[in-house]
Amino acid sequence: MKDFVEYIAKQLVDHPDKVIVEEKTPDKNTIELILKVDKTDIGKIIGKHGYNVNAIRTLLSALGGREHQRVTLEVFDPALKEKK
Repeated sequence: MKDFVEYIAKQLVDHPDKVIVEEKTPDKNTIELILKVDKTDIGKIIGKHGYNVNAIRTLLSALGGREHQRVTLEVFDPALKEKK
């Protein structure tokens, strides 16, 4: 699933070389994916009203459901990280 998200993200952004997907598995039935892109590409990943990121999440839930896993996707925003 990590490769799937990475492939889709690289098709949407202007800087595909800066796309990084981190995968965490807190338990055997959950996969957490964290998508990191260039700060100028965050809007392209999210899309208007969140349509792009929600479409990716829908596809992930379909893939995860096939394997009986819960999949979450978070888009990492470095601007929010700095404020904490």
